[in-house]
Amino acid sequence: MAQDTRPTDPLPRVWDPDSRVGDMLKGKRGLVVGVANADSIAYGCAVKLRAFGAELAVTYLNEKAEKHVRPLAEALQASIIAPLDVQEPGQLEALFEHITNRWGRLDFVIHSIAFAPRADLHGRVVDCSAEGFAQAMHVSCWSFLRMAKLAEPLMTGGGVLATMSYYGADKVVGNYNMMGPVKAALEASVRYVAAELGEKGIRAFAVSPGPLKTRAASGIAHFDELVAMATERAPARRLVDIAEVGRVVAFLVGGASSGMTGDTIYVDAGLHNVA
Repeated sequence: MAQDTRPTDPLPRVWDPDSRVGDMLKGKRGLVVGVANADSIAYGCAVKLRAFGAELAVTYLNEKAEKHVRPLAEALQASIIAPLDVQEPGQLEALFEHITNRWGRLDFVIHSIAFAPRADLHGRVVDCSAEGFAQAMHVSCWSFLRMAKLAEPLMTGGGVLATMSYYGADKVVGNYNMMGPVKAALEASVRYVAAELGEKGIRAFAVSPGPLKTRAASGIAHFDELVAMATERAPARRLVDIAEVGRVVAFLVGGASSGMTGDTIYVDAGLHNVA
């Protein structure tokens, strides 16, 4: 009979077969922002990071979201579970103060949040309001820059900052609308963060999954058509899943990616290569 190589204390409900490969992230501590439910990209990342041995801090948006997120975070044995709405003044700073007091350092930050007002998102880019565009930039892009600023003094031994983008940042994608320019700004921000913090051993990445059926994606008009198009055009003839995105994020956080920074990493079954 083959020996069972699972951990003696497997994670409740979220034990992952990738934990068989060893604790390549053991000793690393990181913040995962954007877990909304078990289908969210941030959760897929958190599961893989924990499976590879990392210790996590997990945030939830507000009291309404807490009842969905807290059980997931507890199953991941998250050391820190805290609220974070980046639009609430001082809340992001309070979170990093809590991390500083609890851990004193930070090895990685996974930024997986985005937002655009529905009216602006469903209209033409040239018709979007100044207020809607500013709000989308604040939540989806500036918050990443602010997290990089707050994480910098905690990453004394180097670290990784990763955020989530989409193919619509580089090409015009029907119905993606205002989020295209916003994600393009996010990818440019990653490059500048990588350049400015590189000498401190801090690396930055944008991870660009194909379309995924998450709650956030449901706000995009005709999203089912986008999914069908991606499935038909991708060389693999399928969508990726959050576990595949999570494995790539775990690789970027780990030492094997030490020679990389500033890149947009596509995890979309090859879709971005097809005209």
